[in-house]
Amino acid sequence: MAGEGNDPMEVDEEVEASESAKKIFEDLLDKALSLEASDVSKAKEAYKAIIFKQDLEDPNAKYREKAIYALGDLLVAKKLPQDISTLSKDLRPLFADLPKAKTAKIVRHLIDLLAKTEGSQALQIEMCKDCIEWCKGEKRTFLRHRVETKLAGLYLVELKYQDSLELLTKLLTEVKKLDDKLLLVEIHNIECRVHYAVQNMPKAKAALTAAKTNANAIHCPPLLQAEIDLLSGIVSAREKDHRTAFSYFYEAFEAYHQTNSTTKARTAMKYMLLSKIMSNLPKDTTSIISSKSGLQYVGPEIDAMAAVASAHEARSLKKFEAVLEQHKHQLSEDPIIQFHLSDLNETLLEQNILRILEPFSRVEITHVAELIELPLTRTQAKLSEMILDQKLNGTLDQGIGVLIVFDQEQVSSTYDNSLKTIKNTSEVLDTLYAQAKQLA
Repeated sequence: MAGEGNDPMEVDEEVEASESAKKIFEDLLDKALSLEASDVSKAKEAYKAIIFKQDLEDPNAKYREKAIYALGDLLVAKKLPQDISTLSKDLRPLFADLPKAKTAKIVRHLIDLLAKTEGSQALQIEMCKDCIEWCKGEKRTFLRHRVETKLAGLYLVELKYQDSLELLTKLLTEVKKLDDKLLLVEIHNIECRVHYAVQNMPKAKAALTAAKTNANAIHCPPLLQAEIDLLSGIVSAREKDHRTAFSYFYEAFEAYHQTNSTTKARTAMKYMLLSKIMSNLPKDTTSIISSKSGLQYVGPEIDAMAAVASAHEARSLKKFEAVLEQHKHQLSEDPIIQFHLSDLNETLLEQNILRILEPFSRVEITHVAELIELPLTRTQAKLSEMILDQKLNGTLDQGIGVLIVFDQEQVSSTYDNSLKTIKNTSEVLDTLYAQAKQLA
């Protein structure tokens, strides 16, 4: 039944016009889609014709939005990042007629599409800055905050840590006033990564704690919670608590695995293997890799970690360094893995040196270098470092190129005997006090 005051004939005409417009938009979309394989330039023009079509009403801009996303996917597939940036500018007159929430969704989607093209970081930064200026002019605070958060993350990737921290500090001040806890979690996550990258662990831990606090106050999306778990594992590993780190990495891996985030799941799995290696449990890596979920992510990166575990299990410094060289591309790209494996390499080197020096009280440095199969300069530098760190009790006579190893000094038992005497005296006094109390 038509509403009061409405002519049924007019309502029918409106419905018919709406259906007609719907059919036209669907036909245009199908035509543009069919042109993608044969003529990219014509396909682009066909999509733009749908997006900027003025003679037909598109309720809620449903079909225009579809055309924007389809055109964006086409530009990504054809590796045309500059065109994506240009498209975001061309759409701005259209945004005036769209709801602000839909506008924000489209802009953020285009930025994410640009991120899918290789080597486009500089263009992404330029696009974000341009979008931020537009948001300021249009007073779109909600969108500006999210684009600025994205820009801070891009600065981190580009190693512009100071720029990222300055932007994050300003962002935190504004967003805390609005009490947007979901965005605060994202900002604190980026802040944690930046502080970790500049080796400021206290501030990294503080940012991570703030992220967890805000996440607990809301329903945190699974992927965002997985990112928090991943960061928690990274910080725990840096503090050499590898057992706790493994638990966090496992939680992150499960979340990424269930949401089909292949790249992130593989990263979490790498860190799981790293935790087992650093915990001196290299054998456990085999069961992780051969598990049902682990087999889906087997590749060069996982193979590199498996080779590291094998070398560590063999306690062979030569094999370990050969693995690091062989899988240099996979192991050195990730600064977190590189840091821990470098630490493990030094530990293995120290263990090997101490084992070689056990039968000696005086030995030539060149002979030590030959036995450990390392260059003389590195061997000499490591011996000096171990002596200074009191890990090796000896001295270097560089004039004749000899290492003199001292006998282990017997630790005086005076302190132990003193403590035992005090303890016994205390017990005697307690007994005498109890007897005196009974007599009284």
